[in-house]
Amino acid sequence: MENTTENKTVGVKMLEIAAEQAGQRIDNFLLTRLKGAPKSLIYRILRKGEVRVNKGRIKPTYRLQAGDMVRIPPVRLDESQAQKPGERVLQRVEQSIIYEDKRLLVINKPSGLAVHGGSGLSYGIIEALRALRPDAPYLELVHRLDRETSGCLLIAKKRSALRLLHELLRGNQVDKQYLTLIRGDWGGGDRAIDAPLRKNTVRSGERMVIVSDDGKSARSLFRPLCCHAKASLMQIKLDTGRTHQIRVHALHSGHPIAGDEKYGDEAFNLKMRTYGLKRMFLHAARLTFTMPDDDQRFVVTAPLPSELDNVLKKLDLRYRLAT
Repeated sequence: MENTTENKTVGVKMLEIAAEQAGQRIDNFLLTRLKGAPKSLIYRILRKGEVRVNKGRIKPTYRLQAGDMVRIPPVRLDESQAQKPGERVLQRVEQSIIYEDKRLLVINKPSGLAVHGGSGLSYGIIEALRALRPDAPYLELVHRLDRETSGCLLIAKKRSALRLLHELLRGNQVDKQYLTLIRGDWGGGDRAIDAPLRKNTVRSGERMVIVSDDGKSARSLFRPLCCHAKASLMQIKLDTGRTHQIRVHALHSGHPIAGDEKYGDEAFNLKMRTYGLKRMFLHAARLTFTMPDDDQRFVVTAPLPSELDNVLKKLDLRYRLAT
């Protein structure tokens, strides 16, 4: 358990880090402790040395160790004005949980909800889960999904589980399968898209990712499930997990994703709207992995949301996930 003493005169808190919290970055730890604090405030108090670990200054990237004594300065937060997840959002997130045990949780993330707050958003999935489970000592994202993407999202309930899952991800030992609807007839069988990706920022400040020789390696396996002239339903396996990887690789193949307003085709998107598509058609359908400490195997499948399934029915596209 975390030991807390408070100097009521100056409002300074001294926190001792428990073994379960070891390995967490100090900036992320502070964001969790100082609920409602903007990131700019967190980095300012770190930069000024107002936050100390074992009486010394630390960088935002410092990873906490068991037994560390963390000094948190008095911070004035107007929690009454901080936007929090509403009851409808909390209920939506609660109903989206598809698996849970003592060390991990899997949610079928709804489209339109970010995985975490930031970039103008006051809250996301992780903040909603923390609000739903106020007594949970630890809840951290294992990986991320784009805001518009639905499907399997892993949450660690223990620091030890987070470390193990990150090891699996780094070793490409988590089989991630996605479903997406793309423009036109794929016109062939399985195809690997091996194209390096580089993050780029356009003048408007919007983040874009482009295929570039000086980018980071990225590989996706595209497998057609059913195709016709208008659109093709694809199952995609990721060998890497770069930002916007599937969306940019789909565009690179000449078959942009339906409903993708950033990398898609406007005319195709408008056409798909006549079939009832009101969001990007990208869904994290299945996660498969084996925990290395006890060889427990997980195969978690997130059902395709009804709004996407209805589009397939109108297009007369039938499918089964390939193994």
